[in-house]
Amino acid sequence: MNQLPQKMRGVYLTGYGGFEKLDYRTDIDVPTPKAGEVLVKIAAAAVNNTDVNTRIGWYSKKVTSDTNSGGASGFQADVQEDGSWQGQALIFPRIQGADGCGTIVAVGEGVSQHRIGERVLIRSVQERPSSENGLECITYGSECDGAFAEYAVSLAEEAFAIHSDLSDQELTTFPCSYGTAENLICRVGVKKDDVVLVTGASGGVGSALVQLAKIRGAKVIAVCEATKADQVKGYGADEIIYRGASYIESIGKMKVDVVLDVVAGNQWPELLEILKKGGKYGTSGAIGGPLTELDVRTLYLKDLSLFGSTHQTRESFCNLVRYIEEGKIKPVVGAEFPLKDIVKAQKAFLAKTYVGKIVLDVAAK
Repeated sequence: MNQLPQKMRGVYLTGYGGFEKLDYRTDIDVPTPKAGEVLVKIAAAAVNNTDVNTRIGWYSKKVTSDTNSGGASGFQADVQEDGSWQGQALIFPRIQGADGCGTIVAVGEGVSQHRIGERVLIRSVQERPSSENGLECITYGSECDGAFAEYAVSLAEEAFAIHSDLSDQELTTFPCSYGTAENLICRVGVKKDDVVLVTGASGGVGSALVQLAKIRGAKVIAVCEATKADQVKGYGADEIIYRGASYIESIGKMKVDVVLDVVAGNQWPELLEILKKGGKYGTSGAIGGPLTELDVRTLYLKDLSLFGSTHQTRESFCNLVRYIEEGKIKPVVGAEFPLKDIVKAQKAFLAKTYVGKIVLDVAAK
């Protein structure tokens, strides 16, 4: 085995704020795997809402606007104490990157040497052994350093072997978005012949929700911009509603079994109106704005169920790996950038002009 370098390229997040907080460097120490850990040579990473949200401090309860409002420069509010997704302070500098695909090049004590050379996907949301109720977890690249670097450590049990003909750039689109989507679908309980509305269907999680709902035999109504409709239909949507159109006028009241939402925002009350009696609403994001208006009468008079989802079960991630290896889901890559152009990549992500994931080619110099 070739000797590992002592220094690596990577991106430090130096604090909450704008793009100036992303510091691309070539002199970061290569980490050493501790007991129970592996060292992964990262080939590709991807940009996610959680990366941007953490950088700008959007998770702070002091922030009430949509994610894009602070995407370039952060927010004026003081988010130092609760700017991370756990409502706590973040430790800086931090190497972000919730998505990572690469090859194990070294192992820590207690990990089999046979794992060296293994191609892996790193799980983005990771349960911790101290969990009492199955919901205590961390996000890779938030509570620990992540994949925005040439090398990253991971718990050995959170680096999943993957056998696929897909490229590293394609595979790295899966862990965060598809992991989030699969767990949300499992939590809500989407089943065959359900009529499912997916908001934000051209984004990373949205494109995953469309495909994973179709695997279960559901009929999918996808919400996206008119210019993206053909691409969204291309990965499985049965019908399209153009972004900004009234859900009630487009579908009618009590027509949908399940709503899978990553947007929230000012149209949120309509989502409960289009649900049938006994319908289910599930969310794993609020890119359109976190504060909404709920008429509780709609909730209880229609016997609705509301589901929030962040934690991801190991079972749901194993499902995802199986779907990839069986070719049941396909990656949707919107654009690729070298790691050094992470600011350009995040600007492209915030512009929302691409369908699918924005990928960072970490191997490219």
